[in-house]
Formats: sequence, structure tokens, C-alpha cells
Amino acid sequence: MIKFLTKVGNSEAIVIDKAILSLLQISSNTPLEITTDGKNLVISPVSDPDKAEEVKKAFCSVKKRFAGALKRLAD
Repeated sequence: MIKFLTKVGNSEAIVIDKAILSLLQISSNTPLEITTDGKNLVISPVSDPDKAEEVKKAFCSVKKRFAGALKRLAD
């Protein structure tokens, strides 16, 4: 499957097909960890509960700090 990035405000996004999300049991509420080896992008569900809480706290911090910008991007 070949995908292209989609422009979202000043960022780029990739849309993951519903069938793939279902297969991997990932939803919009699943915390994901994004890593790279310098050549490949790896997106994995966070399986460690402590790591999931850390990701959630980081997201809340970013959301609070950039709420206005995120809202403008969403519009």
C-alpha cells in the first residue's frame, strides 16, 4: 500500500485506513509512540502503562500550551 502525506495546517499527516486500525486494535484513543532509525518511521501502540501515562501528560502539556494554535489548525 502506498500512501501520501496530507497537508494539515502547517503540518503533514498520514491517514491510516480503518481496516488497518481494526486489525491492529488501534483507535483514536490509543497512545502511539513514534520512533525512527534514521530511515524508517515506526509507529507503535504504547504497551507500557507508565509510558502511556507519560505520553498522556506530554500531550496534555502541549495541548494546554498550544491550544489556540491547535484550534486554528483544526479549523
